[in-house]
Formats: sequence, structure tokens, C-alpha cells
Amino acid sequence: MNLTDTHTHLYSEEFDEDRNEMIQRSINSGVSRFFVPAIDSNYTPKMYELEKQYPENVFLMMGLHPTYVKENYLEELAHVERELASKKFYAVGEIGIDLFWDKTFLKEQQLAFKHQIQLAKKYQLGINIHCRDAFDEVFEVLESEKATDLFGIFHCFTGDLSQAQRAISLGMKLGIGGVATFKNGKIDQFLREIDLKNIVLETDSPYLAPVPYRGKRNESSYTLIIAQKLAEIYQVSVEEIAAITTENSKQIFGI
Repeated sequence: MNLTDTHTHLYSEEFDEDRNEMIQRSINSGVSRFFVPAIDSNYTPKMYELEKQYPENVFLMMGLHPTYVKENYLEELAHVERELASKKFYAVGEIGIDLFWDKTFLKEQQLAFKHQIQLAKKYQLGINIHCRDAFDEVFEVLESEKATDLFGIFHCFTGDLSQAQRAISLGMKLGIGGVATFKNGKIDQFLREIDLKNIVLETDSPYLAPVPYRGKRNESSYTLIIAQKLAEIYQVSVEEIAAITTENSKQIFGI
């Protein structure tokens, strides 16, 4: 079984004590492909080190996370541009809008999101979208950039059915993770109405661990738990979920 975690922060400080063991545990559980989003320039060296250590398993994205859009966002975007021009990445991400923690830099977040979508088009890459308390704002930017060469993943999708359908209509697949296992997660109630061809698996580790680990550190091996939950929802085998979602991830990342 070949599972793909399309969103995992393997470089997180929360893994500093046991990173290699955690990655090996994930590989042993059938997760052989890890797509690693960027946050800001401070994490770039750690990302490159991971790629060097695990060239067959770790695939990097480049981007500026919306909650790291601050006064220096233009410098950070310049870093993103330099890195995209200098080496191979598999998506531009994670990018988007987050109004949960702070609305101070909404305008800058919108500008950064739009600019990075344009970079993705330039390099013919998909995007990996972070959206928190900002569906209207994210969709506004996506609609303004709507095109046949706009595609990607709506990471950690937590919207309703109509928002899911809208995201798909704009070229996005839905990144489904631990929230699908939560009693109050709600997305499990309508997911079966979404064709599996539009779904990819993710953990967002070390965040959003699925039940029964909710509230604890998440890790990529728990991708299997997400696959098991989707197998239950869609009434198919875990192997089929793994095969279809990995194939879907290849359509986005090109590998």
C-alpha cells in the first residue's frame, strides 16, 4: 500500500527529538511520499536538509504562509521568488489567507496570495492553500486568478458541501486530514457526495492529530488512520483509498 501525505511539516521543532524515527515509522506504515510545505525563509535550510536525507520520500513546496505575512512580507516574497528560480519544487505553498489569529495584515495577505498564485502559473506548479476563517477572501482571490493553469490542493479543507464544490470548480482537490475523524468535524457528513478523484490525504503534522490521538502531536504515520476513515465513509477498501488518493496527488505534484 502506497499512501501519500500531501501536507506535513516534518521540519517542525516538535520532531527535533525523534524526527528520523517518526519518518521511519511513517514509511513502515505505508506512507512513502511526504510533501512538505514552506512557512517562511527561516525554515528553508531545514527543508533542504530533509530533502537531502530522504531524496526518495521528501518533496518540497515553496511559499510564504499567510500567518507569516508581516511588515517584511515583500522580503519574504523575494526569497520565495529566488528559491523557485533556483531549484525544483513540486508546488507553491502553503499560501492563502488566515483571519483566525490576526486581521492586521489582511491586505498584505491578499496581495501575497495573489502574487504567489501568479508565480505558480509562471512555473506551471500547483498551489497549496491555507484558509482559516477566510473562505470568502480566499475565493475572491481564486476567482480573480481563475484559469486552466490554476490547480492545486485546498489544504485542511473544513468548509461545507457548497464550498467544497466551489473549490473543485476552481481546479482544487480537497486535502482531508484529522478533522474528518472529529465528532464535530462535519465534513464526514457530506464527503461521500464528493467524488474520490477530488480527494487527497494529509496530516498537517504535527497539528490536527486524528482520533484517537486528538490533542496530541500528529505525525505522518497517521495518514493511515485518515485513509481508514475515508474507507468507512466511501464504503471501499483502505487499499483503494490509498491508490486513488496517491494517484490524485501525482496529478497535482507531477510526481
